[in-house]
Formats: sequence, structure tokens, C-alpha cells
Amino acid sequence: MKNISKYKTDKSILIPVLLFALISILTLWGAESILPDSMNHLVLNQAIWYGIGFIIIYIVMTVGNTYLYRISWFLYIIGIISLILLFFFGISINDARCWFEIKGIGTIQPSEFMKIILIIINASLISKFNEEYPNPTVGEEFVFLLKFLLVVSVPSVLTFMQPDTGVVLIYILISFIMLFVSGIRYRWFIIIFGVLFLFLGCVLLVHFLNKDLFIKIFGTSFFLRVDRLLDWSNQSGYQLQNSLSSIGSAGLTGHGITNNPIYFPEAQTDFIFAVFSSHFGFIGSTLLVSLLAFFDIRMIMIALKSNKLINKYVIAGVVGMLIYQQVQNIGMTFGLLPITGITLPFISYGGSSLLSYMLAIGIILNVSNENMRYTN
Repeated sequence: MKNISKYKTDKSILIPVLLFALISILTLWGAESILPDSMNHLVLNQAIWYGIGFIIIYIVMTVGNTYLYRISWFLYIIGIISLILLFFFGISINDARCWFEIKGIGTIQPSEFMKIILIIINASLISKFNEEYPNPTVGEEFVFLLKFLLVVSVPSVLTFMQPDTGVVLIYILISFIMLFVSGIRYRWFIIIFGVLFLFLGCVLLVHFLNKDLFIKIFGTSFFLRVDRLLDWSNQSGYQLQNSLSSIGSAGLTGHGITNNPIYFPEAQTDFIFAVFSSHFGFIGSTLLVSLLAFFDIRMIMIALKSNKLINKYVIAGVVGMLIYQQVQNIGMTFGLLPITGITLPFISYGGSSLLSYMLAIGIILNVSNENMRYTN
């Protein structure tokens, strides 16, 4: 067998990440003219976050995935404790208490790391169940699902209370995708979706029939979130209109990297794709979307080649998370989907989200490295 270094990296994963870093930093630099003066440090910060991110990748590749899987419950408990501590020590931004402030560093958002932790713990649960019960009965699957849903529900409830509905949706989506590829009977999905739609139907019925009762039961914050989601297709808000104008006026090649003829808020996060499209036009946008698609497909191929089920489940969760955020973020800049505050992975500004993605990349590079060793 050919000897392959433990730290050999898959260039088909590493090169796209390096390109994402370049695209993100260039787009943020080009957006400086429409950002507040207080944000003139974002380019340097993003470069620093990427530098720390590559260090995280190295650390993950050094310790290995087996170690991370072994301490999955410890990571889960740490994640839950951090979400609870937000209610006591977190800072409030835009009526959401989702961040810890660290002097001299900035803010840290625990829910971003909880996404990756949830992927790891879910994969560990599913893998252990499949090993213990290769041909499970309906009763054994039912007990497993109760345990699985409990593990997902705890961080979901805590994050929803912050409130951060967007991240909760990601938790749920990750979990359903991982369950779907786990091999359990599909009847459970019919039951779960049936119960979910029944619950949502009751919630919407109360919302439409008696708004005062809805607010009394669920609170004003949840009412406003539901109201915004229900009415998104009828809205022509300031952000959306300027985003559409910015993208539409860019033409084939864009306005240029430092030319921002149209202003809109959250250009560094939620609407980073609109900024990029404004700079590089249809051609640049097509290349970026193609790069994202190649990156996603490459990760799926790595999962298919892995001979360990737990690796397949982890990558399924990561790919599901990334594709959802890519589609949601790009879709909302065109008005095709509601504006939910979901950022574009690897491109939008943000320390916590970027570091969590780099953690996931370290895990995937380990899986790819294992595949190459077995192949050779």
C-alpha cells in the first residue's frame, strides 16, 4: 500500500476554500463605500478569521475525527451550557441575545458552533444505533427516534428563545437529512411530517383567527416573525428593492469591484451575494454559483467513497446545511425566498459562522484523507 501522509489534504476541497477566502475578502473590500465607518475593519477581521480557520483545520486534522466522535457528548454538553449562559451573560443585538462579547476580539455566537456539534452527535447516535440494531424492529426505531428528537429539541428550544429562528430551521433540516440517509423506515417521516403539519396548521389557524390570543400564547416576537414570513411574497422592502436593482443593473461584467451605485443595509452579511453580483455581474455570479455547486458535489462524492457510516452521516449533515444556506441566501436576494438573516457560507462576514464551517472542512478533509489511504 502506498504511504500517504497523515496530513495530506484534498486539493479539490482546499482550493475552493482558498477561493472563497479571496472572494469574501475582495467583496468586503469593495463594499466599504456602502458600509458604516464603524465597519472599516471588516476586511482585516475577515482575513484574521480565515487565518484562525485554517489553524482550526490543521488542529482537527491532527486530532482526527475518531477523537471528535468519541467526545461528541462532551461537545454537546458544552454547546448546551453556552446556549443557556447567553440568557445571563449574552449581549443583545437587534432584540436577539445570541452573542457573547469578548473584549478585544468581538462577538462569539454559540449557535453557529452548535450546528456542527449537532451534526457530530447526530451522526454518532445514528451510527451506534445501526451497529447495535442492524435489523431494528419498529419498537426499537421508535425508542431511537425519541432519543434523537430529544437531543435535537434541547438546542432548538434554547436557540428559538434567543430568538434565532433561522438557526433553528437549520438544526431541524440537518437532523431530517441525516435521519433520511440513516436507513430507518420511511413511515416515520410520514408520521413526523404529519404531526408537524398538524401543529403548524393549528398555529396558523390561531394566527389568522385571533391575533391577540396568538400573541398571548406565543409572544409578540414570535408573532412578528410569523407575520413577516407569511407576508414575504407581498413585500417590496427597501433591502429587497435595492438588492434587485443592484443585481439587475450590473449587466454581464458588473460595475467594478469598488463601484457601489446602490446602497442597502447588511451588505456584509445577508446581502453579500448582491454586492458580489453588483461588482462582477452575471458572469462573476455564474462562476461563484458554479464553484459552490462543485464544492457541494465534491463533498457528496467523498461521502459516497467512505467506508464508515458515521462519516457518511456527518457529510450528509454538512452538505445539507451548506446547500440550504446557499439556496436561502441567494434566493432571498432575488425575492424568491423570505429574508431570514441566513448568511452565505464562507462568503459573508462573520467570525463564529466562518470558524464553524472551517471546523466542518477539517472533518471532511480527514474523511477524504482516509479514503485516499484505503484506495492506495
